Amino acid sequence: MARVEHLAIVGTGLVGASIGLAAQKANPMVVSGWDPNEEALAQAHARGAITRPAATLTEAVAGADLALVAAPVAELAAQIAETLAATDSACTVTDVGSTKSAICQSVAEPERFIGGHPMAGSEARGVEHATAELFQGATWFLAPLTETRPERYKLVHAFVASLGAVPAAIAPEAHDRLVALTSHLPHALANVLLNQAGAARVDGHEPLAAAGGSLRDMTRVAGANPGIWVDIFLDNADALREVLAEHRRGLEGLETALAKRDAGFLGRWIGDASGHRKRLLAEAYPDAGAIYRLEVHVPDRPGVFAAITQAFASEGINIEDFEVRHMSPERGGTLELLVGEDDAERAAALLEAQGYDAIAVPVVSDAEQD
Repeated sequence: MARVEHLAIVGTGLVGASIGLAAQKANPMVVSGWDPNEEALAQAHARGAITRPAATLTEAVAGADLALVAAPVAELAAQIAETLAATDSACTVTDVGSTKSAICQSVAEPERFIGGHPMAGSEARGVEHATAELFQGATWFLAPLTETRPERYKLVHAFVASLGAVPAAIAPEAHDRLVALTSHLPHALANVLLNQAGAARVDGHEPLAAAGGSLRDMTRVAGANPGIWVDIFLDNADALREVLAEHRRGLEGLETALAKRDAGFLGRWIGDASGHRKRLLAEAYPDAGAIYRLEVHVPDRPGVFAAITQAFASEGINIEDFEVRHMSPERGGTLELLVGEDDAERAAALLEAQGYDAIAVPVVSDAEQD
């Protein structure tokens, strides 16, 4: 059971199709697939994400070493149960659902099921956006149960690693608390913030019309597909309610400090956030002090971004990351580029040669690194 020769994918959307592409890039194998949406299945086959489309779930999983269920949250438990029932003892079953406790508690054959959740995705949905690189460097949680056979866990662990992901074992309940804090809470708060600003008027002024970059940054994930996120919120309701209550206590502490005009509390509070931000950046960029940020104001017209990236490419300057914050067609927007320390000065000079004012500053300042 050291290597997957036949992978069956149940659900050929963005994640399922990306797994098929990544698996075939890593090792030649049979990838059978089924999806209740016949068009999605046909697209996955046309893109090469699956090599053997099937008319039924049972046909798709027949003879598979590993069956991976990538169904929507609301359909996940039923399709896992159907997959386990349709496969024999030689097949290991896993999933990619965003919550684990309820799923792991409900499986009929826990000895050959390993719950999984890749911390990777895209705001774009559907097989047309699938890519073999989706899981590169991403944490992929695996939630084995006490009944899970060790050789099956090793199989799934090795398979996940072959896709470029970083497998990490976690208990199902701990997983759900973790994603409630790091994923579900930010989505919930983004919706709260945007609904509050969108429903308000301040002396006749429309807050959204006057919004700065901070509101846009804080609400980027607001309004995500309700067909997906309603089910996620409800499936992880208990854990989400716990972190919302903790968040509420934090807000109450801030309210008290403001009422008392407690500058010391506010200073420590902001300082703590700065330290946590540094740790967050360190996870994204292991040597965050060697990454520099350049911010430039750019006009809203075709070809602006292409000209900048082409100039960087011609000089061999790699863009580690970027973000565009659009203000309006008249005012343009702000382009933020992250580059390596060795390229920072040359990058700033190139931007200035194109007529932009640009200053390169460390993503993490010297003071923050101390």
